[in-house]
Amino acid sequence: MNALKRWNPFREMDDIHNRLFTLWNTAPRSGNGQQSPTLSEWIPPVDITEDENGFTIRAELPEVKKEDVKITVENGLLTISGERKLEKEEKGKKYHRMERAYGTFFRSFQLPDEADGNKVNAQFKDGVLTVGVARSESARSKQIQVKIT
Repeated sequence: MNALKRWNPFREMDDIHNRLFTLWNTAPRSGNGQQSPTLSEWIPPVDITEDENGFTIRAELPEVKKEDVKITVENGLLTISGERKLEKEEKGKKYHRMERAYGTFFRSFQLPDEADGNKVNAQFKDGVLTVGVARSESARSKQIQVKIT
């Protein structure tokens, strides 16, 4: 059985933006046609979920130290930024292929009106950053007792 899903045109625009950003921000090529791995930018994938308490963003950040991650909330925009650093080259080690991206990254998300940007928490475990944004008190469902006479 197929479930109905609420259509959000901004989700499609975000997907197009991410694809174009990835296309245009590939690693620069050196004179011999090889990609230079030290200057590329990458976009960590995220999952965003919602429940009655608020919103959760989970970002995959393998090989990133928590000290290299910064989370900011400003004017309803939550931004996750940081850097995955290239391991230093060792003498005698010859790289045949480098496909993993290194360098700085950032992801920005517009918080919905019912999110409380002052109540944000984050934890970093096993290469996954989990950011929780609480739902504002005014947006929570209230149960009102109705007296019948």
